[in-house]
Amino acid sequence: MPPRIGTAAGRRSEGEVDGTMDQSSVGGSVGPGFEAVRDAFLENFRHRGELGAACCVYHRGEKVVDLWGGVRNRATGEPWEAGTMALVYSSTKGAAGLAMALAHSRGLYGYNEPVRAYWPEFGQNGKEKITVRQLLAHQAGLYVLDEPIDRALVADPDRLAAVLARQRPAWEPGERQAYHGITLGFYEGELLRRVDPLHRTLGRFFQDEIASPLGLEFYIGLPREVPNSRLAPLERPQGMVAMLQAMPLSLVLAAMNPRSRFRRCLRGSELPEADPENIYARELEVPAGGGVGTARGLAGAYGEFANGGPRLGLGEETLQELMAPPVPPAHGFRDACLTVEVRFSLGFMKPSPANPFGHPGAFGSPGSGGSFGFADPETRIGYAYIPNQMQFRLEDPRDRALRAAMWESIGETGPSTA
Repeated sequence: MPPRIGTAAGRRSEGEVDGTMDQSSVGGSVGPGFEAVRDAFLENFRHRGELGAACCVYHRGEKVVDLWGGVRNRATGEPWEAGTMALVYSSTKGAAGLAMALAHSRGLYGYNEPVRAYWPEFGQNGKEKITVRQLLAHQAGLYVLDEPIDRALVADPDRLAAVLARQRPAWEPGERQAYHGITLGFYEGELLRRVDPLHRTLGRFFQDEIASPLGLEFYIGLPREVPNSRLAPLERPQGMVAMLQAMPLSLVLAAMNPRSRFRRCLRGSELPEADPENIYARELEVPAGGGVGTARGLAGAYGEFANGGPRLGLGEETLQELMAPPVPPAHGFRDACLTVEVRFSLGFMKPSPANPFGHPGAFGSPGSGGSFGFADPETRIGYAYIPNQMQFRLEDPRDRALRAAMWESIGETGPSTA
């Protein structure tokens, strides 16, 4: 067993820096030349408020970074171990996007076709012309549902499909971008269920076609048999001061207003943690925000796509679509829900001048609280970072430090995006 952080760190009070963290306190390994990533990982504990976390990097199809450390559960002081998993919120969108891309690669649907071509009931109430590309780019104006999103609704795919199909866009599709914080995954899931010959849910398709063939632990719908002892509860920062200091004022105001588009687009995001008997809900698919897994699992999936997807039979045409520049809506990339500029394409976030996380062809998704995963085909990098101490920033300094060290390790100064 690799050495673990001791119980003294487990008793840290919130915000306290653990100055005892050293290389013997971190499990895992780094390949030759990637020592800077381990150093940055340690620095996150010493100076950036880390509690427990994991980071994994695949380069050219090989795992070159696989690190974990800190505390899995603050209440008990139990350590974060090799198989510890955590909820990644919207980083799940990236896993869902990979499943949708693989379905596209297999000829199950086309990005430029209207959604109603595959799902006839969708073509009502002003949605007749919405293309799959617009839907996956948060440009369909369908960021909120007209009834509450609860477990009963999510657990009944047929009823959920009927609710989704009757929605009316908030504006003419393609006019504006508005973050479909939770609804995106439900629309993706029903589209996939319609085109898949086996009519599988998105979570089942991801397991069958990506996670299982690659031997990865990442779930869109956590199995009932996974014990709580393998799961890291999320820790939220106390008070609003940190958010006020780190986020744009427009987004802070939107977060404080329960009637804002931002708050409404996140309705249902509480479901993955709404289980009185478990750390995370079991057997519940929220494809836009309910994924649970290891950094190794998420990075492994991205790494396969970044390397061309040979083990999955990914088509070159689909990979080129994922790498292509995003298509802006008529009013540009300023998001009507997030109140800032962000670029989306085919279910993923794309690099932008404000956040050049990878080369222009990269694609990925961050999650609330700090998690992030992405593929960079130009450098054949698959990356994932998963913490349990949430921080609310547009670009998390812990993740940024790890990525900077990763780019340095492969001889890059860091991508920039025009």
